[in-house]
Amino acid sequence: MFPRLHAPVVGLLLALGAAVIASSSDGRNADVFLQMADLLFEEGRYRDAADAYRRARDRADDPVYVRAATGLVRSQLRLADFPAGRGEAERLIERYPRHAEAITLHADTLWCAALFPEAEERYREALAIEASNARALHGEARALAANWQLERALEYAQRAVSVAPRDIELRHTLAFIYERLLRYEESAATLRDILNLLPAKEKSARAVMTRAQIRFLDAFAGKTPLLTDPAVDSATHVVPFKLVRDKIVVMGRVGSHRPSEFVVDTGAEMTVLGRRSAERGGVLPLGYTISAGVGEVGLRGLQVGRLDELTIGTYRVKNVPVLIKNPPLGNLPTREGDSISPLALGLSMKVDYRRRELTFGRHLELTGDIELPLYFYRLAMVRGTINDSRPATFVVDTGGEAISISIAAAGTLARQPARRIPLKVYGSSGWDRDAFLMPGVDLSFDRIRFENFATVVLNLQAPSALLGFEIGGIVGHRFLSGYTVGVDLERRRLMLTGSIPASASLPDAPPGARALPPPADALRPFPE
Repeated sequence: MFPRLHAPVVGLLLALGAAVIASSSDGRNADVFLQMADLLFEEGRYRDAADAYRRARDRADDPVYVRAATGLVRSQLRLADFPAGRGEAERLIERYPRHAEAITLHADTLWCAALFPEAEERYREALAIEASNARALHGEARALAANWQLERALEYAQRAVSVAPRDIELRHTLAFIYERLLRYEESAATLRDILNLLPAKEKSARAVMTRAQIRFLDAFAGKTPLLTDPAVDSATHVVPFKLVRDKIVVMGRVGSHRPSEFVVDTGAEMTVLGRRSAERGGVLPLGYTISAGVGEVGLRGLQVGRLDELTIGTYRVKNVPVLIKNPPLGNLPTREGDSISPLALGLSMKVDYRRRELTFGRHLELTGDIELPLYFYRLAMVRGTINDSRPATFVVDTGGEAISISIAAAGTLARQPARRIPLKVYGSSGWDRDAFLMPGVDLSFDRIRFENFATVVLNLQAPSALLGFEIGGIVGHRFLSGYTVGVDLERRRLMLTGSIPASASLPDAPPGARALPPPADALRPFPE
């Protein structure tokens, strides 16, 4: 049991701090500003904390300067002001190039920019200087998790928590890794430790959501999450699909009910059921979680539950964690349907658009004419470059339709196109009123290039804030459907084989990467 600082005590200390500053001859008391900032940060008042840290930094010498600058950057990152945080971290690293804490902080801002390889390199540099740096251990844990090395990630996360047991963010990452390893009981226990560390406002949103997540995890007590028969788990599963409005649709079964349609959506972190499907399948809401996607709603509270059994073709799995689209959104052109992602089930996958086949399994032998490094931290992502200068990380989204970049990424381009064409786009969080079409953009992914390309620009601020790093864009159907697409979790690669979109060029492409017409018997009828 950890001691908890109660709100009246915090208020009294803040008042005393203000009195000390007022009584100072010149008000330049860096230590007092730093103490105030620490209290504000602990209370979750990150904007006020950032202001106090800034005041302390401007008045401080070593070592208070490092502490104040570190607090300022972490406050900005909590506010999802990633560019400002990165700028502050770069100024700090210029002043202290061999300081482990400064290097770690710089790595954190690289992580928040979704520059994962660069962040990992900096975390290891910090650990070489200070092997017990909790934040560097935590960063290495996240980097390993993004590379699907969950057991090693767990070791680093546990070491980080042992060094800094009161750091809530470290414990959240530990709970996340336990959950990814399907060790729900230990994940719930870690979240209970977090509750004991939260500020005294027990009804705060953070405490409410933490308790809801604990209830959800506890619902799996005595049950093995994602339980399958060993023969099913080791097998390779192939199911036909059809394309509906550029979305991959397969047939699946919730419990013992008749088959229904599921969209294959790698942009979803969990299996998703609409409210009607959940009710029909007897899935009880066990708590709430926060979801975020494209659309004006942004962050959205949704129910979570446990599906007793899900069947897709020859693949049958029990005790499936699901997201329930309840409350549903209104004013949308289509009803919110059900979706699955083999990746969310811990399975690699292949989409053959010519044959209309989805293949998935624990171990797949996948090859590709082009192999892109894959990062999987809640969602599958690959690195791309915008206008040959701006690196960005793109979500691999089989449920999306276009190739898009974020408004934040578009705003940083040195070469701005002359026209911006308004678009009406809707996503999982409703209508995106900020969306527009930007002509004249160059995009590249390894050897694949889209030149002078009309790119959809979306407001991805809410999902970026929820994930804790900046999503640079999304590659959906328009990009993926030109290939046979393999997503290999074990090797952490996105494999692309086949035709190249007409708007793209592939310099020095191997013969297998040229466009090939499908054989006459390649398409199978979709079973109704």
